[in-house]
Amino acid sequence: MTAPITEIPPASSRAKFRDGFGQRFLVTVDTEEEFDWEKPIAREGFSLHHVPRLKTFQQFCESEGVSPLYLVDWPIATSSLAADILRDPVREGKAEIGVQLHPWVNPPFEEEVSERNSYAGNLPRELEHAKFRCLRKTIEERFETLPRAYRAGRYGVGAHTVDVLRECGIAIDTSVRAKFDYSAAGGANFRDHPLYPYWLDDAHSVLELPLTTVFWGILRKHGDMLHPAMWRFPRLRGALTRMGLLERIPLTPEGVSVEEVIRGIDIAIDDGLPLLVLSFHSPSLEPGHTPYVREERDLEALYDWWRRVFAYLDQRGIAPTTAKEIVEAVEV
Repeated sequence: MTAPITEIPPASSRAKFRDGFGQRFLVTVDTEEEFDWEKPIAREGFSLHHVPRLKTFQQFCESEGVSPLYLVDWPIATSSLAADILRDPVREGKAEIGVQLHPWVNPPFEEEVSERNSYAGNLPRELEHAKFRCLRKTIEERFETLPRAYRAGRYGVGAHTVDVLRECGIAIDTSVRAKFDYSAAGGANFRDHPLYPYWLDDAHSVLELPLTTVFWGILRKHGDMLHPAMWRFPRLRGALTRMGLLERIPLTPEGVSVEEVIRGIDIAIDDGLPLLVLSFHSPSLEPGHTPYVREERDLEALYDWWRRVFAYLDQRGIAPTTAKEIVEAVEV
């Protein structure tokens, strides 16, 4: 039996890990095309200028002893350069490739391009499945690996997504962005979803790894209730953050300072989360493609963020892991 990923899972679905796994962290990269985040969704007009920068980031991760999980969408999957850069690290176990579905640029093209249809889970089951199969097959051929992890673009899972993943041999989903609500634009509401890994089906065939976001501050235990109520009052949210009362901290270098993320890491560790899932978008590896990296100094700051975060995680005894290790360590 399976339930939609959009539903809050029962406590009994919580995954358990074998002794010795401890607490780990996983670096995930939304590896995707460049497009203007402020313009309407479109099938055309994207670019791939940042792809050569994947090599620099991969070399950086190798120097830090981290194997990133690149969640690849159609434009990246069909890029010969991206495959040339990542194929060897994947073969050598220094990186992993997963699937990321941006339905508006992913064939077959049968749906109208719209905000609602940019969330793959809103598409008819057959179309969501067809797009996924097409992408997975291309990734297998280009990167010479069998992807076992998935993230829906825009975190857009739906009623049939788990069935699609099971049928296509995906062992891990990481589409749930806990403590975020995208329902106003037609997406999912993950506001009350748990942060710990959990099973999406009774057969324990698909494991959910939510992206890690925590509340920090004196009022953090009430964050699930207070933060949504404050969304229309940004000045109040800012004031509560400055006073150390309440702050939502996702583990990402995009819009989150090192000092903030270290506070978030401390909360996640103290709460006993077995896995911390960090993420960012690959276009941030070159200035000018995302709101977070506009100049070269922003890119330098991005790498410094990762360097300091990796050092702090090591200091706290949190080791890096991979999707493969997670699948092997989880109790079925």
